[in-house]
Amino acid sequence: MTLEEVLIQKTTTECASCTGTALEEVLEAAKDNDSLTVGVYECAKVMNLDPDSVSFCVLAMDEEFECDIALQIHFTLIQSFCFDNDISIVRVSDMQRLVEIVGDKAEQLEDAHCVLITNPAEGSWEDPALEKLHLFCEESRRLNDWVPEISLPER
Repeated sequence: MTLEEVLIQKTTTECASCTGTALEEVLEAAKDNDSLTVGVYECAKVMNLDPDSVSFCVLAMDEEFECDIALQIHFTLIQSFCFDNDISIVRVSDMQRLVEIVGDKAEQLEDAHCVLITNPAEGSWEDPALEKLHLFCEESRRLNDWVPEISLPER
């Protein structure tokens, strides 16, 4: 391993917790701004009708659905769409934690496998945490990690 690879790995590990916190902040802000779309089919509709409104994509996979072929196909199509439209995309493995962040207590979100952050109608909202996530995704792509995984912080 070269020194550069060691430094990159160290930076990536150190940054893992800050990106998890940034993702949580962004999701909560987007929820407050009514800029979240939750659910594979709902996200696919938004991507199809208004791809320019999509700012960020989160895919959640848990062990229960790892063998779900239909979901894997949806993920492949969503990832491809995001790459084609220059949309930052990340993976999280703790779907329950994602549901706690994006879900309403009143309703049980069973299809939180895909979450989109969209820009409000009046333009894009500036968020330093979202910018940090975009830079993280950009750096990951440079290292050929096209859909980096982020760990959400525990509560």
